[in-house]
Amino acid sequence: MNIKMLFAGFSALLAGCGGIDGQQYVNQSPPLKLEDYFNGPIKAWGFIQDRSGNVITRFDVVMHGSWEGNKGKLEEVFTYYDSGKVQNRTWEITKIDELTYEGKAGDILGTAKGSAFGNAINWVYEMDVPVDDTTYRLKFDDWMWAMNDGVVINRSYMKKFGITVAELTVFMQKVPVEAIEVQ
Repeated sequence: MNIKMLFAGFSALLAGCGGIDGQQYVNQSPPLKLEDYFNGPIKAWGFIQDRSGNVITRFDVVMHGSWEGNKGKLEEVFTYYDSGKVQNRTWEITKIDELTYEGKAGDILGTAKGSAFGNAINWVYEMDVPVDDTTYRLKFDDWMWAMNDGVVINRSYMKKFGITVAELTVFMQKVPVEAIEVQ
C-alpha cells in the first residue's frame, strides 16, 4: 500500500471521529438555560447502551434543582431497574457567563465544563465508572437538547482512548412538586 493511500484512509477515519458542532444549535429554540430548566423537580427515564447498541441497563431519575444567583445545585437519585440499586449524585454548578458553566460532583473527576448553544448544552468531563469488578476512567461528551413542553433529551457519549464505548440516553420532564415521590 502506498503512503498516499494510507494517509488518505487515516484522514477519512479521523474525519469520521469528529464530535457534534454546537454552533448548529445557536439559533434553535426553545432555548436551554440550566438555571431555568434545572430549577425545581424533574423526572427522567434512561438507558445505557454498549458499543454494539445493546441496552445494558435502564433507570429512572428523580431530580431537584435550585439556584441562588449564579450558583446552582442539582440533586439526582437514580434507581436502576435490573439491580434495584439507588445512586445519588449532587451537582454544584456555577454559571460563569451566558454561555459557560462549570460543575462538580462527588464522582466526577475535576471540573465539568459546560457550553451553551441555543437549545443545546454540551458538558465535557471525566468519571471513573465501575463495571462488575473493574473501574474504567471514561471521558463523557454529554449533550442536552431542549424540546417543547418541558422536555430535555440527553445523549452522552462515553469514550476510552477517544473511542465511544457506551452511550447514555435520558428523557427528562419538568413536573409539578407534588408529582415527585421522596426517595
